[in-house]
Formats: sequence, structure tokens, C-alpha cells
Amino acid sequence: MSRRPGKPRLLVAEGRSYLWTLRHGHPKDEAGRPAGCRQTLTLFALPAGAGGPLRIVFAPGPDRYVPGGAPFGSGDVGLVRGPDLNLHEPGAVRALLDAALARGWQPEARQGEQARRPVEMDGWTLLEAAAAAKAEAVEPGGPVRP
Repeated sequence: MSRRPGKPRLLVAEGRSYLWTLRHGHPKDEAGRPAGCRQTLTLFALPAGAGGPLRIVFAPGPDRYVPGGAPFGSGDVGLVRGPDLNLHEPGAVRALLDAALARGWQPEARQGEQARRPVEMDGWTLLEAAAAAKAEAVEPGGPVRP
């Protein structure tokens, strides 16, 4: 049985629950023309109202690939001569979450107007640390993280 596209998925990490979604989009250039593909991974801390969501954005750029058709699979992002991740894999999402937390994202509730505003992070700044953590988590004989 396949999963319904766009339906949020559950991730539990360090005793906290998150819902996450992955979206594919096409940013526009100054003339309004599509300027490549973009992947946005959004994480929502639970319970609802715990704070604003985190958006991890992978935008096109030199020596980077974002899925837009063959030969890449849906959800694949990476550096041409470097690490890559598949954003449909829960282990990749967990590794990106851990990297974002290490970079200072705080999912807990904040005061006032700031409480529900999304926080956006450039996914490329998290990619290497996340890919290394994911590889370490699934290393033969090593611990396996959910």
C-alpha cells in the first residue's frame, strides 16, 4: 500500500514528536520564469503550538543537484562531488533535524508574535553534517538510529 503524497509523516527524536512534509517547487527569476527546482523539508514540533515550523530549503546552485527529473530520483539532493541525501528517507530527515538543532534551531515555544513564525535554513549548510551522521548511524556493527 503506498503512502498518500503530501501527507505529513511522524518522526520521533529524543523523546519529542515532529510531523514532516517534503515539497517540490520552482522558484522564479527576476523575469518571472522558472529558475530550476527546489526542495523544502518542513518539520513541525508537536504538540501543535509548540513553536514555528522549521523549513530546510535546498535551492539550485553551482555543483548542487535538486531533483527535476531523470537521472535523479524524487527527493535526491546533493553535491556533484560530495555527499547526498534522499529527503524521503526518515533517517535523512532525522540527520537534518539533528544538524539544525546543533545549528541553533529551537522547536520549543517562543513568546509573542515570534511563536508561530517559520524558521528557514539553507539545507546546503546542513548537508555534509547530516550525510556524515546518517552514514555513521547505519554503519555495520554500529548503532542504528530511527
